[in-house]
Amino acid sequence: MEQYEPDRLSPAQVAAMRRSLRNGRAALSRRSLLRASAGGALAAGGLGALSACGIPPAAQTSGVSSEDHSAREKTVHFSNWTEYMDVDDSEKRHPTLDEFRRRTGITVKYTEDINDNVEFFGKIKPQLAAGQPTGRDLICVTDWLAARLIRFGWVQKLDPSNLPTAYANLSQQFRSPDWDPGRAYSYPWTGISTVIAYNKKALDGVEVTSVSDLLDNPKLKGRVGFLSEMRDSVGMTLLDMGKDPGRFTDDDFDAAIARMQRAVDKGQIRRFTGNDYTSDLTKGDLAACLAWAGDVVQLKADSPDVDFLIPDSGYMTSTDNLLVPNKARHKTNAERLIDYYYEPRPAAQLAAYINYVCPVDGVKEELAKIDEDAANNPLILPDQDMAAKSRAFRSLSAKEETAYEEKFAKLTGA
Repeated sequence: MEQYEPDRLSPAQVAAMRRSLRNGRAALSRRSLLRASAGGALAAGGLGALSACGIPPAAQTSGVSSEDHSAREKTVHFSNWTEYMDVDDSEKRHPTLDEFRRRTGITVKYTEDINDNVEFFGKIKPQLAAGQPTGRDLICVTDWLAARLIRFGWVQKLDPSNLPTAYANLSQQFRSPDWDPGRAYSYPWTGISTVIAYNKKALDGVEVTSVSDLLDNPKLKGRVGFLSEMRDSVGMTLLDMGKDPGRFTDDDFDAAIARMQRAVDKGQIRRFTGNDYTSDLTKGDLAACLAWAGDVVQLKADSPDVDFLIPDSGYMTSTDNLLVPNKARHKTNAERLIDYYYEPRPAAQLAAYINYVCPVDGVKEELAKIDEDAANNPLILPDQDMAAKSRAFRSLSAKEETAYEEKFAKLTGA
């Protein structure tokens, strides 16, 4: 594991993070469009904390535990995103967490204090870098940040003996990301898929089956949207070019950028958007676009004209992930909570509420009892064929991320 050194962000990386906060996935409510709040600015010190140079390098290079008090203290402190947990009709209680407490005697002190990966990293970095406890036993962060925390040695290796259900029921497509082979340090909370969405009325008979159609069909000129998240737009373009986003080269990346640039130059792409594409798609200003599956589930429920497709070339999937930070006081309790959410019933309750890709096998029957439409929705429970088309963007070095974000920022005009 690499030694932590204070981050120094390039202007392009800062711009990318601001885009994400303003209208990207960071600004999107994890529950639904109807309940989404406007994306806020970083808390004071958010971006600054990332580039601060006053924090000493971490002394450790592997996960560091403290004494585990799980046996004596029946509690676990869990930090998660807003609107990323099931709630009852009163919207004051979380049924799955209540059931976990009844069954185990462990009380979950649940906090919705993650609004953005960058901001949250700024919150926990000083303690982790100094080898101090964060006050959290379980956190949920997106794959690129999970990879960074693992590389720095700031999260603990999980005990497989406490995770038999999670190990057995984890869907194959999520079992071995390149940043955590075999899921030694993490388990996915949800998957986030990038697909092609379209407005049937706006297409007016124009056939769309691939990213090539978005980029090249003159009948769609000025009515195509791509995403302002680099990994999603570049990844989908790489797939369309026959390249694996998990194994691409610098030349492959440049070729994907050049292909999108040609579409920009000829006015094919209307704009690069965050989740604000949803209103344009519903109104028909966009005929087709790259979209996040969680949005599409909600849009389809509200608009009969909106639908989606999975290109034959494949689609991009990222994950939000559960990890136990160094010095967590209740590691075993945290592992028991992870394992609980890999049981079909609580996994189904969660999936029915948040509408993102469920990473748990064997959920369909339980989910059908709650919401039959959700149980049959491949954007929530991918079938075998769809799961086989899922691809993940490979981990990037700091040098690569800076270079790639600069090129993408030039493309999008950010």
